Amino acid sequence: MAPGAMTRWTESLSDAQPVSFWLDDPGKPRAEPALTTAETCDLLVVGGGYSGLWTALLAKERDPGREVVLVEGREVGWAASGRNGGFCAASLTHGLANGLTRWPDEIRKLEELGARNLDGIEAAVARYSIDCDFERSGEIDVATEPHQAAELRDWHEELRREGLADGTEFLDAEAVREQVDSPTFLAGLYDRRGVAMLHPAKLAWGLKRACRELGVRVYEHTPALELRPHGAGMAVRTPYGSVRARRVALGTNIFPNLVRRVRAYTVPVYDYALMTEPLTADQLASIGWKNRQGLGDSANQFHYFRLSADNRILWGGYDAIYPYGGRMRAEYDDRPETYAKLAGHFFTCFPQLAGVRFTHAWGGAIDTCSRFSAFFGTAHQGKVAYAAGYTGLGVGATRFGADVMLDLLAGERTERTELEMVRKKPLPFPPEPFAWTGIALTKWSLARADSHGGRRNLWLKAMDRVGLGFDS
Repeated sequence: MAPGAMTRWTESLSDAQPVSFWLDDPGKPRAEPALTTAETCDLLVVGGGYSGLWTALLAKERDPGREVVLVEGREVGWAASGRNGGFCAASLTHGLANGLTRWPDEIRKLEELGARNLDGIEAAVARYSIDCDFERSGEIDVATEPHQAAELRDWHEELRREGLADGTEFLDAEAVREQVDSPTFLAGLYDRRGVAMLHPAKLAWGLKRACRELGVRVYEHTPALELRPHGAGMAVRTPYGSVRARRVALGTNIFPNLVRRVRAYTVPVYDYALMTEPLTADQLASIGWKNRQGLGDSANQFHYFRLSADNRILWGGYDAIYPYGGRMRAEYDDRPETYAKLAGHFFTCFPQLAGVRFTHAWGGAIDTCSRFSAFFGTAHQGKVAYAAGYTGLGVGATRFGADVMLDLLAGERTERTELEMVRKKPLPFPPEPFAWTGIALTKWSLARADSHGGRRNLWLKAMDRVGLGFDS
């Protein structure tokens, strides 16, 4: 990398604020007061991200008379729900390839449930008048290396043979550059209906408002400190109060689960993103991004990128940083060396945007599990349910997970609870130093595969065989 190029790219970051663009919004609602008394309710929801918010909302929709309390340790949407890329995918399995590999006998049902779930999100956004810039614009997986173009074509053919290609289209180099013009794009696979773009923080804030309008009692700055049985139900201690509930749903994701045995199934992986200033009409025309799809490249260490409502480009991904021991610290949310790397990649992809500056640069932790898609379970004789492990695709799938938790707490057998995906868990991560060593070796191997025509080494092949892996 030439020193002059590095100076030019890093100069684009000189005004970037180290905060999520989505959360840096003058319309951000005021936090609700903390819990300072002893509460009782039918259902306590722990966590004010998408997982908890959807659970509280759907619980009231199922039974308007049910008393529901939601507690959030900081503010609603402040963590992953307010820091992601705003890709709301129908997939419940972290993509069709992952789902087809792990649950081939259920994949059609999983795809059907995922499509219905995305339709349900769109309907809820309309029903509750949630202003979150929802656009059902689809997504294109793009190839930037010849082997990736061949893999995309082969994958599309496999989907056609399996009868799973509906709504998808293979694009050659000319066709993909008609959609979005980058000299690095060699092919694409266009999913026209299975992904929506939205403003992630506004979705969380809108769900909070909808919950409160339905009668959910929401307490912010109220971390749940301890979970224990209490009579026929459960009790949760908070710093200034407590909640006694018949049932508890845990939507804490990457934060330490109140059911300790669940903690081994997830590790935090830090992901980072940049946001540009708004593009001018000429700048937008130079890249031809008329249909506003989300995009992601096909490398193991991939980028994801999309347009905001005011025509900024969000550019994220590539680095996936696992801190030794799975530690979570506020300082990990900011990583200038990754921002510089991402800026260089951005201008390589879009050289016609030279001179564009970044206004925001941020990071956050993703709750990663070994099968890349959510897992579910119960504790305390079915009085507690949990869902976690969304691995970066939780914007949409958390609503499905909320339905699963409510089914489990009700003791109901449904088409959701009968799924192998719901009944079985992923492999847990090993203790340190084995987790860090394994993840580091996998990351090195994935980067090597990207630079060697996609060829997977013996380590990756072994991880594939046992159903373990790691990507960004």
